Amino acid sequence: MSDRSLTRGSVSGAVLTVSAPMTLGILGVLAVGLADAYFLARVGRTQLAAVGYIYPVTVSVTSLSIGLAAGANAALSQSIGRGTSEDDTHRMAIHALGLGLVVGLLVGAALWLLQGTIFGLIGASGPVTGEIADYVFWWAMSFPFLVLSMLVGAIFRARGDGVTASVIMFNQAVTNIVLDPLLIFGTGPFPEMSTGGAGLATFLARVGATVGGLWWARRKGHLSTARNPLEQIVSSVRKIGGVGLPASVSNAINPAGMAVVTAAVSILGEAAVAGFGAATRVQSLAIVPLLALSAGIGPVVGQNWGAGQQGRARMAVRVTFLMCLGYGAGVGGVLILLADQIAGAVAATSEDAAIAATYLRIVGLSLFGYGVLVTGNAAMNARSRAVWSMGMSAGRIFLVYVPLAWILMESFGFTGIAAAAATANVAAAVAMIGATWATGLSPLPGRSAPAAVAGE
Repeated sequence: MSDRSLTRGSVSGAVLTVSAPMTLGILGVLAVGLADAYFLARVGRTQLAAVGYIYPVTVSVTSLSIGLAAGANAALSQSIGRGTSEDDTHRMAIHALGLGLVVGLLVGAALWLLQGTIFGLIGASGPVTGEIADYVFWWAMSFPFLVLSMLVGAIFRARGDGVTASVIMFNQAVTNIVLDPLLIFGTGPFPEMSTGGAGLATFLARVGATVGGLWWARRKGHLSTARNPLEQIVSSVRKIGGVGLPASVSNAINPAGMAVVTAAVSILGEAAVAGFGAATRVQSLAIVPLLALSAGIGPVVGQNWGAGQQGRARMAVRVTFLMCLGYGAGVGGVLILLADQIAGAVAATSEDAAIAATYLRIVGLSLFGYGVLVTGNAAMNARSRAVWSMGMSAGRIFLVYVPLAWILMESFGFTGIAAAAATANVAAAVAMIGATWATGLSPLPGRSAPAAVAGE
């Protein structure tokens, strides 16, 4: 758990150094959603359906924290690559945490106040709304702590330390999963809280992760008190927000699109919503290594771009895209072969499981495309081209996935929705090749950056 320069040595080694440990951290975080579904499915279909409605909304809001972390990573990693003084780097980290706290408080409050409208728009009604409210109260309370813990992780990753960032995430997830059955079912001295218990478990886990992460960052010297801590705060906010705002929108677009698709799925019935929710949670686990690669490539591109080594940054994109292709082929084959068994393990009824299995079979082999999208977006964010990544995410969702899902649903039912998701993933991979070339990060051998964007 130490800092590392990512501007020397093997490029693939640099990417894997940060990415590999992040696999464990992201796996833990995403496993929380699967654990929620598993335990609440044992309570009843209404509780499981509530999670199906909650999931795309909370993932969308969580994307704001991911975007801020991307902004902090871009600013800090480029600063480190340029050799900026530690005092200025520490000050920028403090500014990032302050910005994150303000955003976290405002967004958490907004989610709580507007929850009725938000979930009503995606089709939630009847008894399920009470279960949603019980969960969202605690989740909204926990959001500022999520933002802070994500930013602490970004501070470590920007310095090439993916292990510490992963440990923070993994410990948070383990705490959450351990508390889930205690609070959902009311084990021992704990009250039986059903869906609200899952929300409280998340709150307690995030508070613990934030406190522990800040303490360790302080001990490592990454949050040492800088001289004149308010100096250059406007500049820091601009740098972080310049990437963080469009990156937040970019990350929020996918789950927001999922929410719109969920509205289409809800027309097919509660079983379809439950099955779709179960399948997308399995998908979230399947793409963990791809998300880890997106976390790893950002610091590599950021440090090398800041150091003026654009060739190494482009090589990192090439290596990462090839990794996405290889992993995508492997995990896709597994999902096709074991779709029934996997769906049966996470669904409440056989009807829900059949729907989930259909999604996994159709979408499985297209996941490489989603990997190319998220890693390409992370690379563009790290070299301060976040508007491009926002456009790529928006195009995948609003030009392909959402309209195609509604069109195909009319003729093919849930199978059409799954086909739309697969088509959107493949289209995104093709488009990303062009986007990285246009932003000076072409993964194609022998291709240099366009003159207009080659430098900063």
